[in-house]
Amino acid sequence: MAKSAKSGGTAPSILTTRSLEFFKNYINNPSPVGFESSGQRLWLDYLKPYVDTYFTDPYGTAVGVVNPDAPFKVVIEAHADEISWFVNYITPEGLLYLKRNGGVDHQIAPGMRVFIHGKKGKVPAVFGWPAIHTRLGADSKENQPKVDNLFLDTGARSKKELEDLGVHIGAVVTYQDGYAELAYDYLIGRAFDNRVGGFMIAEVARLLKENKKKLPFGLYFVNAVQEEVGLRGAEMIARRIKPNIAIITDVTHDTTTPMINKTIEGDVACGRGPSLAFGPAVHNKLLAIVQETAEKHELPVQMRAVSRSTGTDTDSFAYANDGCPSVLISIPLRYMHTTVEMLHKKDIEQTIRLMYETLLTLTPKTNLSYL
Repeated sequence: MAKSAKSGGTAPSILTTRSLEFFKNYINNPSPVGFESSGQRLWLDYLKPYVDTYFTDPYGTAVGVVNPDAPFKVVIEAHADEISWFVNYITPEGLLYLKRNGGVDHQIAPGMRVFIHGKKGKVPAVFGWPAIHTRLGADSKENQPKVDNLFLDTGARSKKELEDLGVHIGAVVTYQDGYAELAYDYLIGRAFDNRVGGFMIAEVARLLKENKKKLPFGLYFVNAVQEEVGLRGAEMIARRIKPNIAIITDVTHDTTTPMINKTIEGDVACGRGPSLAFGPAVHNKLLAIVQETAEKHELPVQMRAVSRSTGTDTDSFAYANDGCPSVLISIPLRYMHTTVEMLHKKDIEQTIRLMYETLLTLTPKTNLSYL
């Protein structure tokens, strides 16, 4: 079994200048739930040189394929969507009230800058919030941010002015914050959950192509939509591809973050390598193969346990069709579902390496039988 204490060695970086430039552009590009198309185009344009063919499904999940005619199929998957808001109500005074689109955190909203994606393009706006010395409620207690009292201000002062800007009911709203680098190889960005996964699987495709690796199976690079509203994209594409094996990548909590309880969430930290999970949807034999691969290549892993479900696209693949042996490889993340999600560059590289090396161990004859 792989040991979480290993350092992972001092191998040279596998990330190129071109791949990092793609990563920044991909993170900064809005890709809200149900409106992922612009991000999917970016991802496919980067992936195309490394795959034999590609396709998209009716709801926008994008798939690149190596060896499309092979009967044995392996999926390596991430999800493309980010949390966001919907315009739900427009006041006569030109202010906008919202509904959630995915698990967006209302408590971080006051004072944030956003883009409203309207009929005429992006409209900048802010989450307005009263000054601290003016926001006492009728009970003399300070009002707290809630979905029903948060509002957007574009500078328009009537419905007509908003219509002239192209703003409408149902317009999707994303935060403006983007990619940035911090000290000690930490990165921050909006929607690392889980466009970092899309980046990592694309890098696996690049490495396989550049290293001229020939695989004995069909390999499907899947960037699924609508994970944030119930794993819907993965559910649809799993039925279409009918894979024999699925490797899912997503983010997990860095539990050294203040206010996170390790007795509930486990012990996982940025900079200590990818995290593997035990749980009902995770296939034990496939998990053992990943652990053995990590041990062989001196890649550190951190173990945790999940309960009824992983809460990731792993669940959709595992229980699709006649059952698909699935495994979850997660990257530690601080401040999930905020505009400053934080991860460590070393974890990105080690997660890519672990997925790459795991694929090279698999064959159509890999024994995943429990009996």
